[in-house]
Amino acid sequence: MRRISTLLLWSSLSLPALVSGQQEKIDTAMMQKIRQEEMSHSQIAAISHQLTDVCGPRLTNSPGWHAAAAWATQTVQGWGLTKAGPEAWGEFGLGWTAEKTTLAIRTPYYSPLIAYAMPWSGSTNGPVSAPVFRVEKMDSAWVVAHLAQMKGKILLIISQPRDTVAPPPNFKPDAERYTDSALAALGDTYMLSKEEVAAIPPMFNHVMKVAKMIRSSGALAVLAADGGKDGTVFVQSFIGYRKKDQPVMPGLQVAKEDFLRLWRLAEDGLPVTVELQSDTKLFDQDLQGHNFVAEIPGTDPKLKAEVVMLGGHLDSWTAGTGATDNGSGSIVALEAVRILQALGVKPRRTIRIALWDGEEQGLLGSFGYVKNHFGDPKDMHLKPEQAKVSAYFNLDNGSGRIRGIFAQGNDKAAAIFQQWLVPFKDLGASTVTVHNTGSTDHLGFDAVGIPGFQFIQDPLDYESRTHHSNEDNYDHLVMDDMKQAAIIEAGFVYDAAMRDEMLPRKPLPKPEKFIFEDLLP
Repeated sequence: MRRISTLLLWSSLSLPALVSGQQEKIDTAMMQKIRQEEMSHSQIAAISHQLTDVCGPRLTNSPGWHAAAAWATQTVQGWGLTKAGPEAWGEFGLGWTAEKTTLAIRTPYYSPLIAYAMPWSGSTNGPVSAPVFRVEKMDSAWVVAHLAQMKGKILLIISQPRDTVAPPPNFKPDAERYTDSALAALGDTYMLSKEEVAAIPPMFNHVMKVAKMIRSSGALAVLAADGGKDGTVFVQSFIGYRKKDQPVMPGLQVAKEDFLRLWRLAEDGLPVTVELQSDTKLFDQDLQGHNFVAEIPGTDPKLKAEVVMLGGHLDSWTAGTGATDNGSGSIVALEAVRILQALGVKPRRTIRIALWDGEEQGLLGSFGYVKNHFGDPKDMHLKPEQAKVSAYFNLDNGSGRIRGIFAQGNDKAAAIFQQWLVPFKDLGASTVTVHNTGSTDHLGFDAVGIPGFQFIQDPLDYESRTHHSNEDNYDHLVMDDMKQAAIIEAGFVYDAAMRDEMLPRKPLPKPEKFIFEDLLP
C-alpha cells in the first residue's frame, strides 16, 4: 500500500531558510502548560478504556459506534464543549453485530479453532455441523461446475493459490520506531493510484456475483483466511452494509494456521467435519451514517467564525475493539480538547473536534461531512464555510508517538509547522515533510482546497499486528506515546486557533471526482 518517492525533508533545512523572515509567535508558556496538564492530569487511559473495553467494536452504524458517540457527547459536554453530538452525513446502510461465534473440528478429532464473523455476514441461527468442501478458485466457471457438490457443506474459500501455503518466517521485529535515517528516507505513504482505486468497484462486483452463486448452492457457511500468522486474524469486509447486498451467507475469518490444517486434511480426502455457530444481527432502523462533532467556541469577534478542526475516525472493525485503528486518534483528539478546556483557553477561532464513521469503507463519513459543509470536489462548487476553515489535523496511524507532520504539498504551511514543532523537539517530534500521505480522513478536506494534514507517527506494531486484526485492543495502546501525541496535537490546534491569520492554502485543485466516491452506497 505504500509508495515511496524522492524526499524533500524540511527538518534537514536550517530554521532561517525555512521561515524566510516570517517568524511565528510561539506562546512557549502555554506550550509548557499543555505539557504540565497532560503529564499531571492525563485522562488518556480512562478515555481509552471507555472507547475500547466498554463500548467494544465500533463498526459503522452499529450499536458500538453509537454507544461511543453517546459517551463522547456526554463527556465533552461535561468539559464545557458546545454543539456536541452525532451529525448525519448521508445514507450509509445497515448496522451489524456478532452475537455468538464458535468454530471447531469435530472429525477426524475435536479441536477448537480461532475464528471471527465477517462484518455484515449472515447468521447460522444456532450451531451447524457439516463436512467441509474446498473452493479452489473464486472463478465463476469453476464455481458453476461445482455448485452441486457445495450443497449442505461448509466451504473453505481461497482468493489465490498462495493462500494455501504458510507464510515464510519473518525475522523482522513486530514493532519498531522510526530512526533518524528512516525519517530521512520517508516519502509519500499510503497513496493509492487512480488505477488501484478504479479496480476496487469491479472487484466488489465480482465478489458479489460469485457470492450470490455460492449462496444459491445451498452451502451452509464459508470459511476464509487472510494474511495473518501466529493467531493474528485480519477481519474486514466491504460488502453487506448496503441493503441491496443482503442477504449474505454466514462467513468466518479463520486463523491462517487453523485454516491451513483444515485445507490439508480435506486435500488428503479425509472426512473433515466442522461445527460452527455464527449468530449475527443486522440493524436497519436508521440507515444514515453519522459523525460526532463538538466545539470550543471562538472568542475573537473578528475570527470566531473561522474554524480549526481536529479528529480521527471513531469507527472500527469487529475482531478487536478498534484501539489502534482508530480509537487512538479519537482518544488523542478528545484529550487534546480536554487539555485546552482544563487550561481555560479562550481561542480566537472556534475549535471543532470531529470523530468520523465510515472511514473503513472508504472515508465515507468525513467525505460526507466535506460535501455537506464545504463543497464537492467533482465540480468544485464551494460553499461559504469552505473559506472559514483554517486547517484540519488528523491522527490515524496507530498509537505511536508523533514524530512530525506531512505538509501535503503545502510549502508555506511546512515552514510554519517547523517552528511550531520547536517546543516539542525534546519529545522526538521535529520532522516536517512536504510529501503526502493518503488513505485517511484528511483527504476529503484537501480535495476541496482546505489545508488537511496527518501527523507522522512511530509505526510500532500497527501494520504487523493490530491494523484490522483481533489484536487491536486496549493492551496494544502505548499510553506514554498517546500522551505525547495529545500534547503536540493540543499545541498545534492552539497555535492555529490563536494565529493572526489562517494557515496558508495551496492553489485550489481542479474539479475531480473524490478518489473513493465510487464506494458510496
